[in-house]
Amino acid sequence: MASTHDFGSLSSKGKAMIEALPAPEATNSWIRPSNNAPSNPDSHQFHAHGFLKVNSFVTSEEADEMIAQMTKLVDESWHPGDPSTPSAVFRTDEKQESAQGSSDYFLDSADRVHFFAEKDALKADGTPSTSSKVLALNKSGHGLHVCDPLFQSYSTSSKIASLVRSLGWVDPRIPQSMYIFKQPRIGGEVTSHQDSTFLHTEEASSGEPAQSCLGLWLALHPATVENGCLWVRPGSHREPLRRRFVRNPKRFVEGDDKAPQMIFEDCPGGQASAAPWEGKLPEDSWPPPSEGLFAAGFVPVECEAGDLVVFPGTLDHLSLPNYSSKPRHTFQLHMVEGPGGGRKWSSSNWLQYGGGKEFVGVGMGE
Repeated sequence: MASTHDFGSLSSKGKAMIEALPAPEATNSWIRPSNNAPSNPDSHQFHAHGFLKVNSFVTSEEADEMIAQMTKLVDESWHPGDPSTPSAVFRTDEKQESAQGSSDYFLDSADRVHFFAEKDALKADGTPSTSSKVLALNKSGHGLHVCDPLFQSYSTSSKIASLVRSLGWVDPRIPQSMYIFKQPRIGGEVTSHQDSTFLHTEEASSGEPAQSCLGLWLALHPATVENGCLWVRPGSHREPLRRRFVRNPKRFVEGDDKAPQMIFEDCPGGQASAAPWEGKLPEDSWPPPSEGLFAAGFVPVECEAGDLVVFPGTLDHLSLPNYSSKPRHTFQLHMVEGPGGGRKWSSSNWLQYGGGKEFVGVGMGE
Protein backbone atom coordinates (compact mmCIF):
# COMPACT_ATOMS: atom_id res chain seq x y z
CA MET A 1 0.00 0.00 0.00
CA ALA A 2 1.15 3.53 -0.75
CA SER A 3 0.73 4.51 2.90
CA THR A 4 3.74 2.34 3.85
CA HIS A 5 6.13 4.53 1.84
CA ASP A 6 8.05 7.46 3.31
CA PHE A 7 6.72 10.18 1.06
CA GLY A 8 7.85 12.88 3.50
CA SER A 9 11.51 12.00 2.97
CA LEU A 10 10.96 11.78 -0.79
CA SER A 11 9.40 15.24 -0.82
CA SER A 12 12.18 16.74 1.32
CA LYS A 13 14.88 15.28 -0.91
CA GLY A 14 13.21 16.66 -4.02
CA LYS A 15 12.87 20.16 -2.56
CA ALA A 16 16.51 20.12 -1.47
CA MET A 17 17.66 19.14 -4.97
CA ILE A 18 15.68 21.96 -6.57
CA GLU A 19 17.04 24.46 -4.05
CA ALA A 20 20.57 23.24 -4.83
CA LEU A 21 20.27 24.11 -8.53
CA PRO A 22 22.68 26.90 -9.47
CA ALA A 23 21.22 30.39 -9.41
CA PRO A 24 20.12 31.10 -12.98
CA GLU A 25 21.95 33.79 -14.89
CA ALA A 26 21.55 35.31 -18.31
CA THR A 27 21.77 32.61 -20.96
CA ASN A 28 20.90 31.90 -24.55
CA SER A 29 17.30 31.37 -25.55
CA TRP A 30 16.09 27.77 -25.91
CA ILE A 31 13.76 28.64 -28.77
CA ARG A 32 16.40 30.79 -30.55
CA PRO A 33 19.80 29.45 -29.41
CA SER A 34 21.78 32.15 -31.20
CA ASN A 35 19.99 34.90 -29.25
CA ASN A 36 20.09 35.92 -25.63
CA ALA A 37 17.06 34.90 -23.61
CA PRO A 38 14.75 37.73 -22.50
CA SER A 39 16.22 39.46 -19.47
CA ASN A 40 13.89 38.74 -16.56
CA PRO A 41 14.17 36.32 -13.60
CA ASP A 42 11.49 33.92 -14.85
CA SER A 43 13.14 33.75 -18.26
CA HIS A 44 16.55 33.07 -16.73
CA GLN A 45 15.13 30.19 -14.66
CA PHE A 46 13.24 28.76 -17.63
CA HIS A 47 16.07 28.90 -20.14
CA ALA A 48 18.82 27.86 -17.71
CA HIS A 49 17.17 24.85 -16.08
CA GLY A 50 14.34 24.01 -18.49
CA PHE A 51 11.37 24.63 -16.22
CA LEU A 52 9.62 27.43 -14.39
CA LYS A 53 7.12 27.07 -11.56
CA VAL A 54 4.67 29.95 -11.14
CA ASN A 55 2.88 29.81 -7.80
CA SER A 56 -0.85 30.66 -7.67
CA PHE A 57 -1.12 31.30 -11.40
CA VAL A 58 -4.87 30.80 -10.99
CA THR A 59 -6.91 30.90 -7.78
CA SER A 60 -8.19 27.76 -6.09
CA GLU A 61 -11.70 28.92 -7.04
CA GLU A 62 -10.70 29.05 -10.73
CA ALA A 63 -9.18 25.58 -10.45
CA ASP A 64 -12.39 24.25 -8.88
CA GLU A 65 -14.38 25.83 -11.71
CA MET A 66 -12.32 23.91 -14.28
CA ILE A 67 -12.86 20.66 -12.37
CA ALA A 68 -16.61 21.27 -12.25
CA GLN A 69 -16.74 22.12 -15.95
CA MET A 70 -14.93 18.91 -16.89
CA THR A 71 -17.31 16.86 -14.73
CA LYS A 72 -20.19 18.49 -16.60
CA LEU A 73 -18.62 17.70 -19.98
CA VAL A 74 -18.13 14.05 -19.01
CA ASP A 75 -21.71 13.76 -17.77
CA GLU A 76 -23.15 15.32 -20.89
CA SER A 77 -20.87 14.01 -23.63
CA TRP A 78 -19.30 10.66 -22.71
CA HIS A 79 -21.52 7.59 -22.67
CA PRO A 80 -19.27 4.52 -22.40
CA GLY A 81 -20.95 1.27 -23.31
CA ASP A 82 -23.33 2.98 -25.73
CA PRO A 83 -22.66 1.46 -29.19
CA SER A 84 -22.89 4.93 -30.74
CA THR A 85 -20.21 6.34 -28.41
CA PRO A 86 -16.58 5.64 -29.38
CA SER A 87 -14.28 4.72 -26.54
CA ALA A 88 -10.51 4.51 -26.44
CA VAL A 89 -7.85 3.80 -23.85
CA PHE A 90 -4.83 6.08 -23.49
CA ARG A 91 -1.41 4.62 -22.70
CA THR A 92 2.18 5.84 -22.48
CA ASP A 93 3.86 2.46 -21.93
CA GLU A 94 5.28 0.01 -24.48
CA LYS A 95 1.78 -0.40 -25.97
CA GLN A 96 1.41 3.32 -26.70
CA GLU A 97 2.03 3.05 -30.43
CA SER A 98 -0.51 0.27 -30.90
CA ALA A 99 -3.12 1.93 -28.66
CA GLN A 100 -3.04 5.41 -30.23
CA GLY A 101 -1.42 4.56 -33.57
CA SER A 102 -4.48 2.87 -35.03
CA SER A 103 -7.25 4.85 -33.38
CA ASP A 104 -9.54 7.02 -35.52
CA TYR A 105 -10.98 8.43 -32.32
CA PHE A 106 -7.52 9.64 -31.25
CA LEU A 107 -6.61 10.94 -34.71
CA ASP A 108 -9.87 12.91 -34.97
CA SER A 109 -9.53 14.57 -31.56
CA ALA A 110 -7.37 17.52 -32.66
CA ASP A 111 -10.07 20.20 -32.49
CA ARG A 112 -12.72 18.27 -30.57
CA VAL A 113 -13.33 17.07 -27.02
CA HIS A 114 -12.78 13.32 -26.87
CA PHE A 115 -12.46 11.10 -23.82
CA PHE A 116 -9.80 8.46 -23.18
CA ALA A 117 -10.14 5.84 -20.46
CA GLU A 118 -7.54 4.62 -18.02
CA LYS A 119 -6.28 1.14 -18.93
CA ASP A 120 -8.25 -1.60 -17.15
CA ALA A 121 -10.98 0.90 -16.18
CA LEU A 122 -13.55 -0.35 -18.72
CA LYS A 123 -15.32 -3.70 -18.67
CA ALA A 124 -15.60 -5.95 -21.71
CA ASP A 125 -18.92 -4.28 -22.60
CA GLY A 126 -17.30 -0.83 -22.54
CA THR A 127 -18.93 0.35 -19.32
CA PRO A 128 -16.75 1.67 -16.47
CA SER A 129 -15.51 -0.71 -13.80
CA THR A 130 -15.30 2.31 -11.47
CA SER A 131 -18.00 3.90 -9.31
CA SER A 132 -18.44 6.83 -11.72
CA LYS A 133 -17.66 7.72 -15.31
CA VAL A 134 -15.18 10.42 -14.31
CA LEU A 135 -13.12 7.95 -12.29
CA ALA A 136 -12.60 5.75 -15.37
CA LEU A 137 -10.92 8.46 -17.42
CA ASN A 138 -7.23 9.03 -18.11
CA LYS A 139 -7.63 12.26 -20.09
CA SER A 140 -9.79 14.43 -22.33
CA GLY A 141 -8.48 16.29 -25.36
CA HIS A 142 -7.30 17.71 -27.54
CA GLY A 143 -9.47 20.71 -28.44
CA LEU A 144 -10.79 22.02 -25.13
CA HIS A 145 -9.24 25.40 -25.94
CA VAL A 146 -11.35 25.47 -29.12
CA CYS A 147 -14.64 23.91 -28.04
CA ASP A 148 -15.30 24.95 -24.46
CA PRO A 149 -15.74 28.62 -23.45
CA LEU A 150 -14.22 28.23 -19.96
CA PHE A 151 -11.07 26.45 -21.09
CA GLN A 152 -10.80 28.71 -24.14
CA SER A 153 -10.98 31.83 -21.95
CA TYR A 154 -8.10 30.62 -19.80
CA SER A 155 -6.03 29.40 -22.76
CA THR A 156 -6.20 32.65 -24.69
CA SER A 157 -6.06 35.01 -21.71
CA SER A 158 -3.77 38.01 -21.52
CA LYS A 159 -2.16 36.40 -18.46
CA ILE A 160 -1.07 33.40 -20.53
CA ALA A 161 0.04 35.66 -23.37
CA SER A 162 2.11 37.86 -21.09
CA LEU A 163 3.90 34.88 -19.54
CA VAL A 164 4.65 33.15 -22.83
CA ARG A 165 5.93 36.29 -24.50
CA SER A 166 8.11 37.09 -21.49
CA LEU A 167 9.91 33.79 -22.19
CA GLY A 168 10.63 34.72 -25.80
CA TRP A 169 7.71 33.47 -27.88
CA VAL A 170 6.66 36.04 -30.48
CA ASP A 171 3.59 34.50 -32.12
CA PRO A 172 2.33 31.79 -29.72
CA ARG A 173 -0.28 29.40 -31.11
CA ILE A 174 -2.17 26.57 -29.41
CA PRO A 175 -2.35 23.26 -31.28
CA GLN A 176 -3.46 21.19 -28.30
CA SER A 177 -5.02 21.16 -24.84
CA MET A 178 -5.60 18.25 -22.46
CA TYR A 179 -7.32 17.59 -19.18
CA ILE A 180 -5.45 14.85 -17.27
CA PHE A 181 -7.27 13.04 -14.43
CA LYS A 182 -4.56 10.94 -12.70
CA GLN A 183 -7.20 9.02 -10.79
CA PRO A 184 -6.90 7.93 -7.14
CA ARG A 185 -5.51 4.38 -6.79
CA ILE A 186 -5.56 3.60 -10.54
CA GLY A 187 -3.95 6.65 -12.18
CA GLY A 188 -1.14 5.22 -14.30
CA GLU A 189 2.39 6.48 -14.77
CA VAL A 190 3.35 8.77 -17.64
CA THR A 191 6.65 7.48 -18.94
CA SER A 192 9.71 9.56 -19.81
CA HIS A 193 9.18 11.70 -22.89
CA GLN A 194 9.73 15.05 -24.59
CA ASP A 195 6.60 16.94 -25.64
CA SER A 196 8.14 17.93 -28.98
CA THR A 197 8.00 14.22 -29.87
CA PHE A 198 4.28 14.75 -30.41
CA LEU A 199 4.24 18.43 -31.46
CA HIS A 200 7.18 19.38 -33.66
CA THR A 201 7.87 22.48 -35.72
CA GLU A 202 10.21 23.63 -38.48
CA GLU A 203 11.95 26.80 -39.60
CA ALA A 204 9.45 28.59 -41.81
CA SER A 205 12.14 29.60 -44.31
CA SER A 206 14.06 26.34 -44.70
CA GLY A 207 11.82 23.56 -43.42
CA GLU A 208 14.60 22.34 -41.13
CA PRO A 209 13.50 20.96 -37.74
CA ALA A 210 13.33 23.75 -35.15
CA GLN A 211 11.49 22.90 -31.96
CA SER A 212 9.24 25.48 -30.34
CA CYS A 213 6.73 23.46 -28.30
CA LEU A 214 5.99 24.92 -24.88
CA GLY A 215 4.13 22.99 -22.16
CA LEU A 216 1.99 24.77 -19.56
CA TRP A 217 1.03 22.31 -16.81
CA LEU A 218 -1.64 23.70 -14.45
CA ALA A 219 -2.33 21.85 -11.20
CA LEU A 220 -6.05 21.75 -10.35
CA HIS A 221 -5.47 19.70 -7.18
CA PRO A 222 -2.38 19.63 -4.99
CA ALA A 223 0.21 17.54 -6.86
CA THR A 224 2.60 15.71 -4.55
CA VAL A 225 5.07 12.83 -4.65
CA GLU A 226 2.29 10.73 -3.13
CA ASN A 227 -0.35 11.28 -5.82
CA GLY A 228 1.85 11.46 -8.91
CA CYS A 229 3.32 14.94 -9.35
CA LEU A 230 5.48 15.97 -12.29
CA TRP A 231 9.16 14.94 -12.30
CA VAL A 232 11.57 16.89 -14.54
CA ARG A 233 15.23 16.41 -15.47
CA PRO A 234 16.79 19.90 -15.19
CA GLY A 235 19.04 20.81 -18.11
CA SER A 236 17.72 18.08 -20.41
CA HIS A 237 15.91 20.69 -22.51
CA ARG A 238 19.26 21.35 -24.23
CA GLU A 239 19.42 17.77 -25.50
CA PRO A 240 18.25 16.91 -29.03
CA LEU A 241 14.82 15.52 -29.78
CA ARG A 242 14.99 11.73 -29.57
CA ARG A 243 12.00 10.61 -31.63
CA ARG A 244 8.82 11.87 -33.26
CA PHE A 245 5.25 10.53 -33.32
CA VAL A 246 4.15 11.04 -36.92
CA ARG A 247 1.48 10.20 -39.45
CA ASN A 248 2.64 7.02 -41.11
CA PRO A 249 3.63 7.66 -44.77
CA LYS A 250 2.63 4.10 -45.66
CA ARG A 251 -0.92 4.99 -44.66
CA PHE A 252 -1.24 8.64 -45.68
CA VAL A 253 1.09 8.80 -48.69
CA GLU A 254 1.15 5.28 -50.09
CA GLY A 255 -2.48 4.57 -49.24
CA ASP A 256 -1.98 1.31 -47.35
CA ASP A 257 -5.15 1.23 -45.24
CA LYS A 258 -3.81 -1.73 -43.24
CA ALA A 259 -0.79 0.21 -41.99
CA PRO A 260 -0.93 1.97 -38.60
CA GLN A 261 -2.01 5.58 -38.80
CA MET A 262 0.71 6.90 -36.49
CA ILE A 263 4.18 5.59 -35.71
CA PHE A 264 7.30 6.60 -33.80
CA GLU A 265 10.40 7.41 -35.81
CA ASP A 266 13.89 8.10 -34.45
CA CYS A 267 15.31 11.57 -35.00
CA PRO A 268 18.69 11.87 -36.74
CA GLY A 269 21.27 12.64 -34.08
CA GLY A 270 18.78 12.12 -31.29
CA GLN A 271 19.25 8.47 -30.49
CA ALA A 272 23.02 8.75 -29.94
CA SER A 273 22.34 10.72 -26.76
CA ALA A 274 18.95 9.19 -26.01
CA ALA A 275 18.01 8.50 -22.45
CA PRO A 276 17.83 4.70 -22.09
CA TRP A 277 14.50 5.15 -20.31
CA GLU A 278 12.77 6.87 -23.27
CA GLY A 279 9.16 5.67 -23.28
CA LYS A 280 9.74 3.91 -19.96
CA LEU A 281 10.67 4.76 -16.39
CA PRO A 282 14.28 4.58 -15.17
CA GLU A 283 15.00 1.46 -13.17
CA ASP A 284 14.11 1.74 -9.47
CA SER A 285 11.65 4.58 -10.10
CA TRP A 286 8.84 2.91 -8.20
CA PRO A 287 8.16 2.29 -5.39
CA PRO A 288 9.75 5.00 -3.24
CA PRO A 289 12.43 5.93 -2.32
CA SER A 290 12.68 6.23 -6.15
CA GLU A 291 16.47 6.23 -6.11
CA GLY A 292 16.57 5.41 -9.81
CA LEU A 293 14.84 8.68 -10.66
CA PHE A 294 17.21 10.77 -8.58
CA ALA A 295 20.21 8.89 -10.00
CA ALA A 296 19.02 9.70 -13.52
CA GLY A 297 18.77 13.40 -12.62
CA PHE A 298 15.00 13.75 -12.19
CA VAL A 299 13.48 15.89 -9.43
CA PRO A 300 9.84 16.12 -8.33
CA VAL A 301 8.01 19.43 -8.73
CA GLU A 302 5.26 19.48 -6.15
CA CYS A 303 2.44 22.01 -6.60
CA GLU A 304 -0.53 23.48 -4.85
CA ALA A 305 -3.83 23.81 -6.70
CA GLY A 306 -3.46 26.77 -9.08
CA ASP A 307 0.32 26.50 -9.53
CA LEU A 308 1.67 26.35 -13.08
CA VAL A 309 4.79 24.58 -14.38
CA VAL A 310 6.15 25.77 -17.75
CA PHE A 311 8.78 23.89 -19.75
CA PRO A 312 10.25 23.55 -23.27
CA GLY A 313 9.26 20.70 -25.55
CA THR A 314 12.60 18.92 -25.28
CA LEU A 315 12.60 18.71 -21.46
CA ASP A 316 12.66 15.09 -20.27
CA HIS A 317 9.78 14.59 -17.84
CA LEU A 318 7.42 11.97 -16.42
CA SER A 319 5.06 11.21 -13.57
CA LEU A 320 4.65 8.19 -11.31
CA PRO A 321 1.40 6.28 -10.61
CA ASN A 322 -1.20 7.63 -8.24
CA TYR A 323 -1.84 4.86 -5.74
CA SER A 324 -3.09 7.32 -3.13
CA SER A 325 -6.71 8.14 -2.28
CA LYS A 326 -6.26 11.71 -3.55
CA PRO A 327 -7.05 12.95 -7.09
CA ARG A 328 -4.50 14.87 -9.14
CA HIS A 329 -6.25 16.65 -12.00
CA THR A 330 -4.34 19.00 -14.32
CA PHE A 331 -5.15 21.14 -17.33
CA GLN A 332 -2.33 21.24 -19.85
CA LEU A 333 -1.72 23.53 -22.81
CA HIS A 334 0.82 23.03 -25.55
CA MET A 335 1.88 26.02 -27.58
CA VAL A 336 4.20 26.45 -30.54
CA GLU A 337 5.72 29.46 -32.23
CA GLY A 338 3.65 30.62 -35.19
CA PRO A 339 4.54 32.10 -38.57
CA GLY A 340 5.14 35.52 -37.04
CA GLY A 341 7.94 33.94 -35.02
CA GLY A 342 9.51 32.17 -37.97
CA ARG A 343 8.14 28.66 -37.37
CA LYS A 344 5.71 26.41 -39.19
CA TRP A 345 3.80 23.31 -38.13
CA SER A 346 5.26 20.09 -39.53
CA SER A 347 3.00 18.26 -41.98
CA SER A 348 4.19 14.97 -40.47
CA ASN A 349 2.67 15.75 -37.05
CA TRP A 350 -0.07 13.35 -36.00
CA LEU A 351 -2.24 16.32 -35.04
CA GLN A 352 -3.65 18.27 -37.98
CA TYR A 353 -6.64 20.58 -38.23
CA GLY A 354 -8.81 20.02 -41.28
CA GLY A 355 -10.40 22.49 -43.65
CA GLY A 356 -7.58 24.98 -43.57
CA LYS A 357 -8.29 25.98 -39.96
CA GLU A 358 -5.52 27.84 -38.16
CA PHE A 359 -4.35 27.21 -34.61
CA VAL A 360 -5.76 29.57 -32.01
CA GLY A 361 -3.54 32.56 -31.21
CA VAL A 362 -2.88 33.70 -27.66
CA GLY A 363 -3.99 36.99 -26.11
CA MET A 364 -4.35 40.44 -27.60
CA GLY A 365 -7.80 39.63 -29.01
CA GLU A 366 -6.60 36.91 -31.36
